[in-house]
Amino acid sequence: MQTVYNALINLSGIVLKSAGFFSGKLQKFTEGRKELFPKLENFCTHDQKRIWVHAASLGEFEMAVPVLKVLKEEFPDHQIVVSFFSPSGYENKKKHQYVDFFTYLPLDTPHNAQQFLEILAPEMAIFVKYDFWPNFLLELKRRKIRSFLISGVFKSSQLFFQSYGKWMQKSLQAFEHFFVQDKRSAELLKQIGFTNCTVAGDNRFDRVAAQLEGSNSIDFIETFKNDKTLFVFGSSWPADEALYIDFINKNPSTKFLIAPHEIHAEKIARLESRLKLQTVKYSEMKPEYLAKSQVFILDTIGYLGKSYSYADIAYVGGAAGNTGLHNVLEPATFGIPIITGEHIQKFPEALQLEKLAGLFKVSTASEFEKIAEQLLTDIEFRQKAGMISGHFINSNTGATKIFQEYISL
Repeated sequence: MQTVYNALINLSGIVLKSAGFFSGKLQKFTEGRKELFPKLENFCTHDQKRIWVHAASLGEFEMAVPVLKVLKEEFPDHQIVVSFFSPSGYENKKKHQYVDFFTYLPLDTPHNAQQFLEILAPEMAIFVKYDFWPNFLLELKRRKIRSFLISGVFKSSQLFFQSYGKWMQKSLQAFEHFFVQDKRSAELLKQIGFTNCTVAGDNRFDRVAAQLEGSNSIDFIETFKNDKTLFVFGSSWPADEALYIDFINKNPSTKFLIAPHEIHAEKIARLESRLKLQTVKYSEMKPEYLAKSQVFILDTIGYLGKSYSYADIAYVGGAAGNTGLHNVLEPATFGIPIITGEHIQKFPEALQLEKLAGLFKVSTASEFEKIAEQLLTDIEFRQKAGMISGHFINSNTGATKIFQEYISL
């Protein structure tokens, strides 16, 4: 099976090069890897110790940020190298205070794994969640490099737990220790003989909780809010807009901040055309319009996380359609109630928050109006739901500390 896997990986490399002509994302996937090894060699010219952290994409990188901070503190003389598999991670994170070098991960062939690790020569390797590449893991094991999994998630449907997937189990032997999110993951690992496991939780909780430690002030949002009730719509898609636009137009005494997931000019124009209240955009922002406007369209990136600190209620987009729910933990950390679309079944943190009554899912505009109106008018109800959200974050932090204590032994 390993031979078949290697043949398929080699074939995929050829296919991806051709597919790049038809897809911008796939073109970035292949183009970004062209000079991968020369760039890595150029970075690794200095005789310095290094730690390698691999994240599949941007979401996994955000999980790793608290651990990256710990690594910088525990190993100040080491360089931190982060690799991404997906362009959505690499293209969005070219620079970070805890990272010395970003790179794509080459395709998982035996030759690539050997060359990558020969050049990088890390003293430690950390994988995030469930991006497992057998040739890289086997090469880490062969080189006896300390390797860990953080925020790990295992499911019975994965290849490791199938009768025909025993060859993949060997790659897991590379890990010195597994830090997993839940008991089910630990039980599955135990079933195939791995007891070097700790149920530590999800590092994302530590990531969002750390937001409270820094400054979250944004002058223009404070001016816009003007001491009124603020409803923030984060990472919103057209399917989400269909749920809440009518409600916004019927509530001129409330302030609304909309942060669209896609900030293309034509889509912003379409959104504006549906709004009947006075609206101001970040790209055309004038101080004198802020306090007077009822709707603020955040047609830029980088401010949404801090914007939640001003919110009284949050709507998190992505679950009204099929694009996938965005981060509900960011608003929850500020202790505010959350509304989402109905498709949250693949997002355990959202399901948990819904069960606790800190999150409310809706499937129609009328359902949205009903819960939004209740949250706006019933202050006690709103505060209770917000307290639940904040407590949910606080009670699930600590995964990073568990990892730190282990590597400090």
